[in-house]
Amino acid sequence: MIYLDYQATTPLAPEALAAMLPWFETQHANPHSAHRPGRGAKAAVEVARDQVAALLPKGGRVVFTSGATEALNWAIKGIGPATVVAAATEHAAVLDTVASRASGGTGIVGVDGDGMADPALLDAMFMPRREAQLCAVMLVNNEIGVIQPVAALAEAAHAAGALFLCDAVQGFGRVDIPEAVDLIAVSAHKIHGPKGIGALWIRDGVSLEPLLHGGDQEGGRSGTLSPALCAGFGVAARLMAERREADAAHVGRLWALAIDRLHGWQINGSVAHRYRGNLNVRRDGLDVARLVSDCRDIAFSAGSACASGSGRPSHVLRAIGLSDAQARSSIRLGFGRYTTDDDVRAGLDAIVAAAERQR
Repeated sequence: MIYLDYQATTPLAPEALAAMLPWFETQHANPHSAHRPGRGAKAAVEVARDQVAALLPKGGRVVFTSGATEALNWAIKGIGPATVVAAATEHAAVLDTVASRASGGTGIVGVDGDGMADPALLDAMFMPRREAQLCAVMLVNNEIGVIQPVAALAEAAHAAGALFLCDAVQGFGRVDIPEAVDLIAVSAHKIHGPKGIGALWIRDGVSLEPLLHGGDQEGGRSGTLSPALCAGFGVAARLMAERREADAAHVGRLWALAIDRLHGWQINGSVAHRYRGNLNVRRDGLDVARLVSDCRDIAFSAGSACASGSGRPSHVLRAIGLSDAQARSSIRLGFGRYTTDDDVRAGLDAIVAAAERQR
C-alpha cells in the first residue's frame, strides 16, 4: 500500500511509540493521584506539555484535550455570548460548532480564488457589541494546503475588539504560528503522534467557560489524562522541532516529483502560499469514485476525511469558486516524512494511468 493521505493522519513515529509503550505495559498510575507512581506519571505529562509548548508562542498555557475537535469546540463555546466570525474554508469542527451556538452573532468571511481570506473584510463582519467577539481562521487549510495570512488577520480581529482562534492542526511544527493569536488548537496524530490527544493553547489573560465539567484536572478542562498519549504527543512535537528543516526539504522534493507527473492537471488553491505536503488537483471530467476504486493499493483522498461519505462536494473547493463538477473531479494527495520518492513516482504514475483510461 502506498500511503498518500497525510492530511487525514500521519504514520506514528517509532520514537513516539517507544515513549508510549512503558505507560501501557508497566506504568499504569493515574497522573492526578498524589502517591509516588501518580507523581511519576504527572511528571511525564508535564515533560510532554513543555515539548508541545516549545512549538507554540510564549505567554500562554497548553491544555491537553482529546483532540483538535474538542479544543475548537471549547474555544468557540467557551467564549460565551459572542459574535463569532470564521472563514468559509474552515474545518467542519469550526463551522459546525459556530452554527450550533444558541446565542451570539455569526459571520462567514469569503475567500478568493486562491483560498486566501482578506483581513480587510473583518472590520465589516463585527458588529459593535458589549459581549466578547471571536474570529477563527486556520493556519494551513486541510483540503488545499493554503497558508492563511494569520498575523494580518489576527491584527484586524484585535482592531475590531475580537480574540483570534487559529486551527493550527495542519501547520503545527511546519509553519510558524504568529505571536498575535489568542487561542490555538493542535492535534497529535497530524504530526506523527497518537490519535486521541490534542491541545488548546490559551493566551494568558484569556478566560473560557469549561466545556467539560468534573475534576477540573487541567484547569478548565476535566478528565483523566493518559500519560501514554501525552508522552507520544510530546516526543512527536520534539521531533517536529528537531527535523523541521529536513522534513521541509524532503517535502519540497516530493512536491516537485509529483508536479512533474501531473501534466494537464490543475492545482486547487494558491501555489505560492501553500504547505507543499498538500497537493489538491483536478482534472475536468474525472470520475473520482472510479479512480479510487481502480487505485485501491494507493491511499489518497477526494477531500476531508471528516466529510468522507457525505456525497456533498467539498465546501472548501466551492468556496474558492469551483463548480460542483470541478469539485467532484478533484483529489487530494498528502505526503511527508515517511513518504519515499518511489512512493510518489509509483503512486502518481498509477493514478495518472488510471485517469487516462477514463478518457
